[in-house]
This record gives sequence, structure tokens and C-alpha cells, in this order.
Amino acid sequence: MAKTLIAYYSRRGENYVNGSIMNLPKGNTEVIVEKIKALVPDADVFHIDTVRRYSDSYMTCIEEAKQELHDQARPEVKEPLESIDEYDTVILGYPNWWGTMPMVVYTFLESYDFTGKTIIPFCTNEGSGMGSSVRFIKKLCPGATVEDGISIHGAEAAHADAEVQRIISML
Repeated sequence: MAKTLIAYYSRRGENYVNGSIMNLPKGNTEVIVEKIKALVPDADVFHIDTVRRYSDSYMTCIEEAKQELHDQARPEVKEPLESIDEYDTVILGYPNWWGTMPMVVYTFLESYDFTGKTIIPFCTNEGSGMGSSVRFIKKLCPGATVEDGISIHGAEAAHADAEVQRIISML
């Protein structure tokens, strides 16, 4: 029987929303994950979290993320999964940071063999779309089938039911 994993990185707290900095109790990506999980209750969920916390300040955090991208850093994943062997499909969610995924998502993708699996990416953003993330997922996971991905405007995450349905339709 096919199993689905929903793996995601999300930032709560200070975030950029429609041109302003707002304090979010849940990150936009996490909001989407909850919507997916409600429609795919048998899916397992894994929060890709970092060992080293980013700054609570949004402006400082984006500078930290920019430096990680420049350095091609691979932040350590807090409590990584032992294996993804049991999963056929991975729904992968993340915010767009500097035109791509947060570097911890790179760490996650490089930690497992995705050969024969389907990856369905989705990205929350404030207008920058998927950026180059899908291209990098394909490069990092050459044996996987990688879907084009779904871009979701972060400020509209709570109302992104149509986008969530598009993700679910790829299962």
C-alpha cells in the first residue's frame, strides 16, 4: 500500500505578509500542511526543524538565510527521520527564501534516497513563486519523479483550499 509523507519547514513568529512584518502563531507553510493532513489523514507528517534556531527577528532571520545560501550551508536537522523507505510519495512544503528553499530543506533532501519516489513540492511566498526550488529538488533527487510544484501566496494560506486540492490531486 502506498504511503505518503508530508515533510515541511515553516517559520512562525515574525514574517513578511503583504508588505508588513507580522507575528504569526503558525507559519504559512504549516497552515497548508494542516489543511493537507485533514484531507489525507493517513499521511505521516515530519517537521523539518533546525538544531540551531533562527533569530526571532524577521529581518535578522532573512540575513541569516542569505548567508546560509551564500555559504551553501547545510543546517543540521533536529530529530531527523531514520528512513523514508516506507513512503512512495513525499509532499514537500517550504517557504521561498532568496529564490529557493531554506537550506535545511537541502539537508533533508540530501539525507535520503528518493529513487522511485514521487515528490510533490509546494512553496509559500509573498509573490516570488517557486523560484528555482523545483530545479534544485530535481538535481538533489535524480531518481525521483518531481512534480512542477504549487506556489501559494503566504498571506492567503488560510484560504488556499483550491491550491491544497491541486496538491491532493497529484497523489
